[in-house]
Amino acid sequence: MIDVCCAIIRNDDSEILVVQRDEQTDHPLKWEFPGGKIKESESADESIIREVDEELSMDIVITDQLSVVEYDYGIKQVRLFPFVCDTLSDEPVLIEHIQYKWVEPAGLQHIDLCEADILVAREYLDRYNPHREGIGMESRQPNHATGQQIREMLTERGGYDACDILAENIIENQEILDLMVDYSFSEDKQLAFRASYCITRAEEKVPGITEKYYGFFAESLMQLDNESVIRAFLKILNTYDFNKLNEDHHGFIADSCFGWLNSGKSSIAIKAYSMDALYKLSVIYPELVTELRSSILRVIEDGSAGIKARGKQLLKLLPS
Repeated sequence: MIDVCCAIIRNDDSEILVVQRDEQTDHPLKWEFPGGKIKESESADESIIREVDEELSMDIVITDQLSVVEYDYGIKQVRLFPFVCDTLSDEPVLIEHIQYKWVEPAGLQHIDLCEADILVAREYLDRYNPHREGIGMESRQPNHATGQQIREMLTERGGYDACDILAENIIENQEILDLMVDYSFSEDKQLAFRASYCITRAEEKVPGITEKYYGFFAESLMQLDNESVIRAFLKILNTYDFNKLNEDHHGFIADSCFGWLNSGKSSIAIKAYSMDALYKLSVIYPELVTELRSSILRVIEDGSAGIKARGKQLLKLLPS
């Protein structure tokens, strides 16, 4: 039995990435979710991050894990560890595959996937389709739930089902927004990420719905060590008019973002959002332009295709 991993990678439009195998492989011209063999020295989640980086030059954030799939292809038996992941990158760099495409979740059933990947796709569609019947979510409306019940909804497997419902309820009930902000600072990283994801989803549905917290998000950036939450807060802040924030908030954003941009440990997603935020600040404070240009040049020197593209776009916008 060969241990392998795969990633259901979603972009900001909730589309899913599939890649096509070469004609000379053991599954010629079949489509699959990207991934590969797990090395003896690494865990499954470490493996999928490495595989996606090596095969596609993409930065991903793991948000969930689906059930392990065992499948006998006749020529080999595989034990497949599937992960649900989000990404900031739009254009993968193909190394082992011949083409890729982003598809709507419902479109997966029309893709000629490898057999084990079909099983993964079925579970994903069953778990993440908010309109499916029989899961009982309608009877668990958060407006009438306790804080503990909402916490359990977020942390259970498949907690993304609750996220869209909670996002709708944030729009209707500011107390739930307050609770989600509080959970975003939890030491439970999964709870914190999903709570911040709910806030982001609410913002996408109704821009400005969390405006009362924008200043707090800016002030909190330097305190956070959960990159998923940092990404969520930066994404929200980058949709806002920075002129409406005060100088202290500008300072918190600048210090945090320059720190992440110049750090070798920050994820590509954090660097990309930091570049966007710093560009917006440079429009207000032109004295930041030189430092920002130098930081972007350092980042794109050894960065992935996605971060290079984003960096080059911003360099063109900076005044010479």
